[in-house]
Amino acid sequence: MELQNKLGLTGVAFEDAEERISKQKAKELFESGALDALEAGTYASLQAIHRHLFEEIYDFAGETRKLNLSKGSFRFASAIYLDEALKQISAMPQGTYEEIIAKYVEMNIAHPFLEGNGRSMRIWLDTILKKELGVVVDWSRVNREDYLLAMERSPVRDTEIRLLLKEALTDKTTDRAIFMHGIDASYRYEGYQRYRTEDV
Repeated sequence: MELQNKLGLTGVAFEDAEERISKQKAKELFESGALDALEAGTYASLQAIHRHLFEEIYDFAGETRKLNLSKGSFRFASAIYLDEALKQISAMPQGTYEEIIAKYVEMNIAHPFLEGNGRSMRIWLDTILKKELGVVVDWSRVNREDYLLAMERSPVRDTEIRLLLKEALTDKTTDRAIFMHGIDASYRYEGYQRYRTEDV
């Protein structure tokens, strides 16, 4: 499915612009302190992150999808049940590391946006971990293949992703370098690696 974009670009030119602009916007989120003002763990906070990252690129930035999505043989939550599912996910407990990862996995199954879910959700996960436990994931320490495989298996069993991310937790929640390198790693999982976040 080819998505319409505000830039009027296609192919490599669009991919290049999308990465550069959304990395600029991710850096803004960190530098402005906007992430700390969000109500961590709610769908509304994920919408705010997605909207900020992609509002210059997509008309649907921050909007819940109305179409069904699948990846390979896996179908994400049906669009007709999505609003109710997102309310339930927002209400899930998040007081322990295990609860936070369970919530993250459920939000990934929901996959509420047409594009940009993973990149938005990894920032969202860190806002919850920071608020509740005083830690964030140092994504630069999380191997791409291990992460993607663990996330693929997580709807059935979240043990792998839980253990993988636990090994990469850090209490340096305001460290600029960790955030910037983390955004770069997060984008690499999706195949975007033309720009360093620090340089855009």
